[in-house]
Amino acid sequence: MIRTRYTDAPHKDRHDLSNLKRIVPFLWEYKGRVLVAMVLLILAKVATVAVPFILKDIVDLLDSKTLPLVLPVTLLLGYGALRLLNVLFSELRDTVFARVRYRAMRNLSREVLSHLYSLSLQFHLERRTGGISRDLERGTRAVSSIMNYLVFNIIPTMAEFILVAFLLLGDYDAHFAIVTFSTILVYVAFTLSVTNWRMHIRHYMNRLDSHANAMAVDGLINFETVKYFNNDDYEINRYDNTLDEWEDAAVKSQTSMSILNFGQGSIIAVGVTIMMFYAAQGVVDGSMSIGDLVLVNALMLQLFIPLNFLGIIYRSMMHSLADIDLMFGLLDKKGNVSDKQDAVELNASQGMVRFENVDFGYQPERQILHQVSFEIPAGKKLAVVGPSGAGKSTLSRLLFRFYDVDKGSVSIDGQVISDVTQESLRQTVGIVPQDTVLFNESIYHNIIYARPDATEDDVFKAAKMANIHDFISELPDGYDTVVGERGLKLSGGEKQRVAIARVILKNPKILVFDEATSSLDSQSEQVILTSLAEVAQQRTTLVIAHRLSTIADADIIIVLENGRIKEQGNHQQLLAENGLYTSLWTMQQQEKDKQEIE
Repeated sequence: MIRTRYTDAPHKDRHDLSNLKRIVPFLWEYKGRVLVAMVLLILAKVATVAVPFILKDIVDLLDSKTLPLVLPVTLLLGYGALRLLNVLFSELRDTVFARVRYRAMRNLSREVLSHLYSLSLQFHLERRTGGISRDLERGTRAVSSIMNYLVFNIIPTMAEFILVAFLLLGDYDAHFAIVTFSTILVYVAFTLSVTNWRMHIRHYMNRLDSHANAMAVDGLINFETVKYFNNDDYEINRYDNTLDEWEDAAVKSQTSMSILNFGQGSIIAVGVTIMMFYAAQGVVDGSMSIGDLVLVNALMLQLFIPLNFLGIIYRSMMHSLADIDLMFGLLDKKGNVSDKQDAVELNASQGMVRFENVDFGYQPERQILHQVSFEIPAGKKLAVVGPSGAGKSTLSRLLFRFYDVDKGSVSIDGQVISDVTQESLRQTVGIVPQDTVLFNESIYHNIIYARPDATEDDVFKAAKMANIHDFISELPDGYDTVVGERGLKLSGGEKQRVAIARVILKNPKILVFDEATSSLDSQSEQVILTSLAEVAQQRTTLVIAHRLSTIADADIIIVLENGRIKEQGNHQQLLAENGLYTSLWTMQQQEKDKQEIE
């Protein structure tokens, strides 16, 4: 049985208040619009609260012993005008605030994505892409929801409550205000307590949702592997088992929501009923008119209608705050590689690379490199060979500063790379990786990605040097051919040649070839090697190779074994030593002779 990795622990330490404060700067870019929206909000609520008073006057006038000869036209027109103004001010508020809301969503999404790109390779190797994308999506939606709740629901309801309370205290007996305040306090206390109790169910649902989505995306990304092992049902069952837990949690969430809604409705019903008893008694004993009863009833219903939605809004706000916390959690992730405050631009005028007494391990308990020291003179070619797991590809990752060394240093032209900016370092170094992954875009897009300001002729020239231009030209869509997810519509050799064209277009000072011809047949390999030799002229080149025949012309060859340099020299010198390099060379030559015989 294959074990499923699921380490998403309950999220207990939320920072709701600080998260809300972090949203404010995104809103304040359009502070003028925010202020105008707040003024329109107040005007809309004034119009809303004024409606019951017009209604009271209409009822009292029609209920008077001396009936009017004509309808109270002015009051009726005023009633309609107030209703119209309420709608007008509310819609204007929404229109004015729309730019604030969507710009905040855009800027926040951009900042989170930018931060994710700034994190180190270690974070991205450990991440679950589907889970992160879902957290980001829910988080940006939650920011929009929070802004809507605050500006369009919570603040307006508070303003209306204050207006109604002031009018009740000013014009009617105190028990009306007491019943109003008591009902609202009981309602709020009940809502908060029950909602907080059921929030853990929602959090659990979110974690299961993210986990299921991560599994689905991971399985689809690795579609070929799933098919290789006939594991369609296995992947579907893993996904469905998680959704089964999510379904149970969702049912519990809905059940508890129904209990909450019933309790809220009961509190409101009791409060309004008590108010109507008092109002009816006032009409009976003559202290209140029919219009007063209508006014009190209208005010209370007008107040409790948004208050009823406030319960739903509070629950939604808690859900949104949970989603925002997950998103800001991404924003708070710290990479293990970052620029120093005083980092400077790398000035690679020559391109000399030096590793000095480098120790490194991906985990403290498993060291990969031990006291590795070598130098690549400017414009020279150094090759690294050795058995699998010797630490060859680790050298390229350290040169790109995807990781920092544990001990020792890596420098370019005498500048330690940890003292320069990562951007300037990576502008100086280009790589053709062993495992070429392409964007699900056109071939043209994947090549010009190295230098977006390049011309079409530059792209064609790079493709010709990589010996892939003719192949692309023969495709029905030519350079507009979409390569599929991770470039799966191309063969391994075709993908590598696209990668070679891409690095040729980048034109870096230092080149790294990590098994750059491993997916090519012998004929294509020779053509590519000729192109690479031309590209590498006047450039410092680090070649990580398995096939020794591809690096026999290197100026310096280093033989790594178990993370240590065992041998160093050129091809002839190493063969003369009759050591590990000679053993590897002999073995590969025998394999080559055997293949030729077959």
